[in-house]
Amino acid sequence: MTLVQRWGFNSWSELKIQCGSLIVPQNPVFTKQPGSIVYPVETLERNREVVFSCEAQGSPVPMYRWKLNGTEISPKSGSHYSLSGGNLRINRLNKDQDAGTYQCLAYNSFGTIVSREASLTFAYLENFKTHRRSSVSVREGQGVVLLCGPPPHSGDLIFSWIFNEYPTYVKQDTRRFISQETGNLYIAKVEPSDVGNYTCVVTNSVTKTQVQGPPTPLVLRSDGVMGEYEPKIEVQFPEVVPVAKGSTVKLECFALGNPVPSINWRRVDGIPFPRKVDMRKASGVLEIPYFQQEDAGTYECVAENSRGMNTVKGKLSFYEKPQDVQKLIDDSLAWECKATGKPKPSFRWMKNGENLDFAERIQVANGVLSISRLTLSDTGMYQCVAGNKHGEVYSNTELRVIAVAPDFSHNQLRSQTLVKVGGDVLVECKPKMSPWGVISWQKGSEPLRESNRVSILDNGNLRIWNATKSDAGLYTCLATNQFGVANSNSNQVITPTIITTQPSTLDVTVGESVVLPCQVNHDPSLELKFTWFFNEQLIHFGSHGGFFEKVGGHSAGDIMIRNIQLRHAGKYTCAVQTKVDSISIAVDLVVRGPPGPPTSIHVEEISDTTASLSWRPGPDNHSPITAYTIQARTPFSLGWQAVTTVSEVVGGNRLTATVIDLSPWVEYEFRVLASNTIGTGEPSKPSKQARTKGTSPKITPANVSGGGGSRSELVITWEPVPEELQNGPGFGYVVAFRPRGATGWMQAAVPSAEASRYVFKNESIQPFSPFHVKVGVYNNEGEGPFGPVTTIYSAEEEPGRGPTRVRAKSLSASEIEVLWKALPWNASKRRVLGYELRYWSRSEREDTASVQRTVGNQTSTIIHGVKGSTTYYISVRAYNTAGTGPPSATVNVTTKKPPPSQPPVKVMWNTSNSKIILNWEKVRALENESEVTGYKVNTESRPNVMETNTTSVELALPTDEDYIIQIKPFGEGGEGSSSRQITIPRIPGPNAVGSASKVSTLSALSTIALSFTARTSL
Repeated sequence: MTLVQRWGFNSWSELKIQCGSLIVPQNPVFTKQPGSIVYPVETLERNREVVFSCEAQGSPVPMYRWKLNGTEISPKSGSHYSLSGGNLRINRLNKDQDAGTYQCLAYNSFGTIVSREASLTFAYLENFKTHRRSSVSVREGQGVVLLCGPPPHSGDLIFSWIFNEYPTYVKQDTRRFISQETGNLYIAKVEPSDVGNYTCVVTNSVTKTQVQGPPTPLVLRSDGVMGEYEPKIEVQFPEVVPVAKGSTVKLECFALGNPVPSINWRRVDGIPFPRKVDMRKASGVLEIPYFQQEDAGTYECVAENSRGMNTVKGKLSFYEKPQDVQKLIDDSLAWECKATGKPKPSFRWMKNGENLDFAERIQVANGVLSISRLTLSDTGMYQCVAGNKHGEVYSNTELRVIAVAPDFSHNQLRSQTLVKVGGDVLVECKPKMSPWGVISWQKGSEPLRESNRVSILDNGNLRIWNATKSDAGLYTCLATNQFGVANSNSNQVITPTIITTQPSTLDVTVGESVVLPCQVNHDPSLELKFTWFFNEQLIHFGSHGGFFEKVGGHSAGDIMIRNIQLRHAGKYTCAVQTKVDSISIAVDLVVRGPPGPPTSIHVEEISDTTASLSWRPGPDNHSPITAYTIQARTPFSLGWQAVTTVSEVVGGNRLTATVIDLSPWVEYEFRVLASNTIGTGEPSKPSKQARTKGTSPKITPANVSGGGGSRSELVITWEPVPEELQNGPGFGYVVAFRPRGATGWMQAAVPSAEASRYVFKNESIQPFSPFHVKVGVYNNEGEGPFGPVTTIYSAEEEPGRGPTRVRAKSLSASEIEVLWKALPWNASKRRVLGYELRYWSRSEREDTASVQRTVGNQTSTIIHGVKGSTTYYISVRAYNTAGTGPPSATVNVTTKKPPPSQPPVKVMWNTSNSKIILNWEKVRALENESEVTGYKVNTESRPNVMETNTTSVELALPTDEDYIIQIKPFGEGGEGSSSRQITIPRIPGPNAVGSASKVSTLSALSTIALSFTARTSL
């Protein structure tokens, strides 16, 4: 059974009977009440004792009793229950016998009070019962829920999941969610990377123990991919959630779907969330801390993707925990006790630990306790008990009934009330007195005379309608009952507020700043509130792009509009409000600026190079239009460009213009901009596209060249003419050519505007023969001109012989130098543009050989990147644009042994006088490596490399920056592996030369030694 109390009383508090100013202690009053205890089962063997605290004060001194689950406990000798004052001590704990609800009863001769309930629960977490779980098979793109099913436990749990193996935990995001209510893992859309084993990890937040469930395999089905579908909300919250004042509530919401749904939260009434609300874990959890009345309402979780939307709603209802009540004698009381449960709970009431006796004044209906005409005997501790067959829950409060003489100390009349002429005023008179007595009023020293404007209300308050200046004065409220008399005074002041600024019209220009004044005369004791409206809409200062700023200070409402824009023109209203009256004034603001965009742009007539335009003017924004500018755009232009018109300047009184110097057969859009003395405005919308008429082409192709190709071919190339310069449809090229020295031209048409190449083939063409070539243009409107004549050579023949005297030698384990004798250079027939080397190792085939080329008449080159101790075969060929010639005779060469693979180790350095001495261990080459002939010492901060054939070097002390040093061995096979980097810190300049004292300081630094034994290079 779930029982939730929602009634207006709570914990026990101090009990007082108050008559006049006399306070007499009577019933017991709790000073300390027991609190609930959660006890870890794992500690039972180590420490098996708990203590519930209970203390009360009263006269006589209270005695104590305790109840467990409603049954009284008897702490007898030998029992595991014992009392120490009011504290209940339980030793030799037994989780089956001692778990339950405890209450402390404090009593004396004046009555009995019952404490709040305190529970004793035992926290534990058992292991999962099952050791194996069936695999879950899903399609890619489908959503899935993996159940945790936590084992038996007591105490709050924390859930997490392991993916495959520890310590890889599932990270929550928009696609994956772990419910802390059920422990289940939700994957909105399964991806191939999700395949694996999933293990639920359960942690008891009290005992801190942790257990792991059996792994659940997730596998992909092979029968296709899941299509897209709308969100399906799997994690929901209850329809109604009661939330106590000041507590924290968490709502969970998550949906499956493809694509992955987004989760958003909102209140149904549209009220935005306050800053304290936390939406975490990719919006899967909504957390509201410190819950208050204004947080109550219906909350909605919205899951949405491209396929649709789904929602779930729940109502958060607010209730206050019970509170103590203090009432006056003869007053009435109604306490409501609410609880929910299945079956529906019944209610009963108790007073001072005993069932309440009902009478004519005391009635109970549907859980509501009503007491009329309260007396001092009604003072005491009350309990509401709600129960059904599953059990009972209690809620307690204290009722204090008091009788006092009239007292204004906590509710004085306002010392001064400000009233406007013609206004209404209510002066409240609310003394504290019990029973209620008689209220009367005085003005000055005379009893107040009531009239049709002045009246004393039934509740004692004074009401004045349609106030006049004669109503000002000192008013006194007198309260009387059988215990005494009291009074309180209030001064009524009647004064108006006046705005001294006169209504006006202001005229400003775009970009300027202007101050709108709002000056007032007012009673200095009144607090002013200035509010501004723009076209009857409230101005929110700090928004609106920062244009509006308050500059009037405390007693004036002036505002400044900075960098004013056209949209700021309109009516501004300053409203001034005090506690007693309000008044307003309006200012009209005219903003002058550049003209608005022209409208209705039309192309009236168009030729091959001209267009006639018309338009309508836009708003002049309070400054006459002085000129228009025409701009055009084509598919080939970079944005909008200004165009030439006739006449060159289009005056502000004209609404037509003729544009000239357009390109033929091009689609144009036009727009118009208006200008005035303030500036140029925004452009009009573009006109509809209009194409100029076609004409014969005027531009010939650029960069006519050619050459190369196959035997008996003449290859001619050019850059195509851009589309915007083709002047019409059916554009093509005319290629004319002739042998150099001939008189007649041969011609060929190329009917493609995109063509950039023409090849003429004839067996009579000799290799590398010169031709005169020119390229012309045409379209459907006619032929255009030819371009300039250029000379192009026909295809040449590949070299006819191979190089001779080819030699090769190994320079190192990775380099081979190749030399040969150059072929004779024949510029007219078989040119040599360079040489091509082919090389392959003994274990490779010649058709897989690597290729390296040289350029020009070079007769040697170095091949890099070959393997050490390897035999290579090498051949050389000459080449030109026609291809490669026959190969030379093949030569072979064997590369040197590889360089040493071991880096220098045991590198150490120290200082001596003004030098650094660097030492290292000698590197010994392996059997298949070339011998070490020396070492290279590279200092990163300096460009030079030192070479030495010993295992030490001397360096100057570093004074400007740190030394970063590496050492490499080398031999005939090349450079070997490098040592690790060694950093030697810089020494300040004076220490490099040093005196004796400075040398001793330096020697102290020399005790550092760096030793490296790594056997691989960095």
